[in-house]
Amino acid sequence: MAVFTGTGLACTRGERTLFQGLSFKVSGGGLIELRGANGSGKSSLLRIMAGLLPPAAGTLAWNETPIAADRDAHRARIAYIGHLDAVKGMLTVAENLAFWAKLRGGTDADVDQALTTFRIADLARLPARHLSAGQRRRVALARLLACPAPLWLLDEPATALDTQAQAALDHAMAAHLGAGGMVVMATHEPGRRPTPRLDLDEHARAARTHAGGRP
Repeated sequence: MAVFTGTGLACTRGERTLFQGLSFKVSGGGLIELRGANGSGKSSLLRIMAGLLPPAAGTLAWNETPIAADRDAHRARIAYIGHLDAVKGMLTVAENLAFWAKLRGGTDADVDQALTTFRIADLARLPARHLSAGQRRRVALARLLACPAPLWLLDEPATALDTQAQAALDHAMAAHLGAGGMVVMATHEPGRRPTPRLDLDEHARAARTHAGGRP
């Protein structure tokens, strides 16, 4: 079973340390929720986990091998959904998903499943520039199924989703975890399940205390 770990992580932005001394461990079938106030570093931590932002200190490892040893391999094992939806407006919904699937080794069957799960099959031939914010978010999330990857890194994935779309996301996450996948998710949503949580506020306070600020 795969294991993804972070040890002694710190993140700085300009001269400000967002957090420090942060460690985590998630294995197959595991979900971690990132909690904390705005500015506590949740999005930055996800970008560090994705290899898009270098940590100021600490290490990330996959099965005890530092991800820095093979960044291409790490990029191939993650699906990262940030605040920006990365949907190309000139392409149809189906073309967007097919484009991502081709880049990441997905199949036509994966694309069809993604369209069905997120209830966007009826939008498949519509240019993405005509989509609402919620529809664009569903297309972005459909990448998770169109481009299968063991580790999902999700930054506020429920943004702009209605109740049915939220249920579709919950179903997709449950299936992914049930198949041995991993999820790390930043969220402000009320907890609906007993889930391990990583409180960024605690590590932000530790960083301020270390710097001589108020705890």
